[in-house]
Amino acid sequence: MASPLGDAGGSAPGRNGIHLSRREILALAGFALTAGMPGRLAAAPQGQLTWGVHISLAPTWFDPAETPGIITPFMVMYALHDALVKPMPGQPMGASLAESWSASEDALVYDFTLRDGAKFHNGEPVTAEDVKFSFERYRGTSHDMMKARVASVEALDARHVRFKLKEPWPDFMVFYATATGAGWIVPKKYVEKVGEDGFKKAPIGAGPYKFVSFDPGIELTLEAFDGYWRKTPSVKRLVFRCIPDEATRLAALKRGEVDIVYSIRGELAEELRSSPGLSLKPSVIQGTFWLAFPEQWDEKSPWHDERVRRAASLAIDRDGINQALTLGYSRLTGNPFVPDTFDFYWQPPKPVYDPAKARQLLAEAGYPNGFEAGEYNCDASSKRSTRT
Repeated sequence: MASPLGDAGGSAPGRNGIHLSRREILALAGFALTAGMPGRLAAAPQGQLTWGVHISLAPTWFDPAETPGIITPFMVMYALHDALVKPMPGQPMGASLAESWSASEDALVYDFTLRDGAKFHNGEPVTAEDVKFSFERYRGTSHDMMKARVASVEALDARHVRFKLKEPWPDFMVFYATATGAGWIVPKKYVEKVGEDGFKKAPIGAGPYKFVSFDPGIELTLEAFDGYWRKTPSVKRLVFRCIPDEATRLAALKRGEVDIVYSIRGELAEELRSSPGLSLKPSVIQGTFWLAFPEQWDEKSPWHDERVRRAASLAIDRDGINQALTLGYSRLTGNPFVPDTFDFYWQPPKPVYDPAKARQLLAEAGYPNGFEAGEYNCDASSKRSTRT
């Protein structure tokens, strides 16, 4: 009973004449990509883009070493920092600070060659020692699992680093390059000089944008880094303004206080779509929603009966929720955990909405008039779905 929800984002002509969607701001700001190639001359960055973000930013998000197991902090990390290898448009593992890498035939050794000319915001070059340091200080999600499998990290010279595993681990690159912050590189000398707290107050990275200021709970300001190896970003100043309330975000967009917002749903998305001068762009994200019944393992619980669980599934109008909450942009998968891009993926039958059959199953299970189902717990960002 899965329904990955696609949040809608809105954009408007900005104060500097910039017209950008959420994906375009990620391209221009977070990824700093254009049609040009690295090293190609480009116009100096111009203007400011203010993004009304849907959360309150945390200083821990400025430090890749503390990356949690959620995707949200990467909106900051893609702008402020850079990784050896990271997901890029059309590339699940795109070469970044590492221009190349290879694995030994026995799958115990991974060698990375760093990109020549890559540097941090303070002008210091990115070296193998920084890569080794960044991995060894990493304490975020999947920390224990990675440290248990990696035997050592060696800085062979300034541009070559070697990871040795204790035993073959096919998922090493998946975790190092995509599922954690372990592969995002910070400057060793600077961190050792200012300390852990000092780094969060004034972070230095190797990304397309450098830190300017942070007003907790209010906004984060970044500025284009003209020494970024890929190219200098097109937008000079990037401001993340914290506006957790959805209606307030939309109001700020309509007043021209921000240029782009994310996560506008339901009736607010309808309002945005019908507002002159604003555009609504769907962004189907990996935000999967499903129902789980932990009480099913309790033999005394009504949820222990499969008929009751099937009745709950039949009683959910997924298409109706999709239309009401995300204007029909969500994908109804029928499978909450396995992406359809995986090998040997099996496509489940399309979920069915059948209230009459649901009532029949409840009656057969001994609950013709229903029952007290207990508490419903959901992610805070999805609380509106319970009211749809």
